[in-house]
Amino acid sequence: MKKILIWGTGKIAKRFIENGYHGEIIGFIETNKSVETYMDKPVYDSRQIPSQYDYIVVANLYTKEIYDLVKELNLDCSKVIFLHGVKQQVGCMDNAVIKEILSEKNYTNYCGEFGLIEGSFIEDDIKLYAQMNKRPNFGIKEEYLWPVIGDKYVPAGTVNNYFWQDLWAARLVAKSGVKHHFDIGSRLDGFIAHLLASGVDVTMIDVRQFPEEVECLHTIVDDATSLSQIADNSIESFSALCSLEHFGLGRYGDPIDPEACFKCFDNIQRKLKSGGKLYISLPIGKERLEFNAHRVFYPSTVIECFASLTLEEFSCTSHGKIEYDVDIHKYDEDLHNGNYRYGLFYFRKP
Repeated sequence: MKKILIWGTGKIAKRFIENGYHGEIIGFIETNKSVETYMDKPVYDSRQIPSQYDYIVVANLYTKEIYDLVKELNLDCSKVIFLHGVKQQVGCMDNAVIKEILSEKNYTNYCGEFGLIEGSFIEDDIKLYAQMNKRPNFGIKEEYLWPVIGDKYVPAGTVNNYFWQDLWAARLVAKSGVKHHFDIGSRLDGFIAHLLASGVDVTMIDVRQFPEEVECLHTIVDDATSLSQIADNSIESFSALCSLEHFGLGRYGDPIDPEACFKCFDNIQRKLKSGGKLYISLPIGKERLEFNAHRVFYPSTVIECFASLTLEEFSCTSHGKIEYDVDIHKYDEDLHNGNYRYGLFYFRKP
C-alpha cells in the first residue's frame, strides 16, 4: 500500500478523501504550517516534508506556486500528483499509478480537469455504445467526439447560501403581491430572474454594466450610494442582496468611501414609502472590514442603522442551509472560517 501525503487541508483535500482513494495517508502538508494535526494526522510545513512517502497528492488550487516550490525544494516531481493544473498536466505523468491512487471518482475528476480520455470511463462507454447502437445517424464518429468527463459524479445542482438568500427574498416579494420592485445589485441569474418569472417588473441599479436587455427589467448604471435617481417616499418594495457590504471599497470600480454603505442605508429608508418593504442580505458575524472584499456586520448594527424601519424577520443562511427567526446576537463571535453566514433582514416602514 502506497504511503501518501496530501498537500492541502481545505475543501479540496476533504473532497478528495470523501471520494475515496487507495493508499495510506501518513500526513498533510501546508505551504506555511498553521495547525499541528488535520483529520487526526500530522501536518508538515512544506520545508519540513518527511522523506518516507511514495506520492504527494496536491489537493488545492495553488498549482503554480506549489509546482515552483516543489522544484525549489528539489522534490521528485514524478512523485507529485497535481489534482488541478495550469493549462496542462504537470508532475506525475504515470496515469496507471495516478488512477490506482485516486480511485474512480477522483480519477474521473482528474481526467475532466486535464481533458484525458485514456483510462477514463469514456473509453468503455464508447465501446458499449457502438455495440448497442442501431441508428446509423447516431453512431459515434471521431470527428464529432465531444468528451465531457467531469460531469459523471457532480450533483444535480448547487444549493448554497445564494440559493437560499434569493429564494427567501423572492418568496416574500411574490407573497406581498407587489407588481413593481426596486433592487440594488442583486444576482441577475438568481433573485432577479425569480421575480421576472413571477410577473414582477424590476428596476435595478448597479455600478456595473448590464450584459443584455431583458423584458420587464429596467436598469440604471450608476453608483447607488445616494439613490439620487429615486424620489423620496416613492418605493413600495426594495431589495439589496449581498451588495451593500461592498460599497465604497473600490472592488467594483466604485469610489473609495468608508461611509458609503452607511450613507446608502440612510438613503434607502428615505426612498421607501410608508408601508414599503425592504429585503437585504449582508455578511454577519464578528464585526470587521475584510478589505477590499466586503464588510461583516453585527446584526444589531444593521438593525440600528435602519432604525426608522420595523424588523419583521431576521433569518440567516450558511453552509448551504437556511435558519429562520434567529436571535440577533447568536453569531456575534462568528469568524466564518471560510464559510460565510449571510443575515437576511426583512424590514417594513411604518
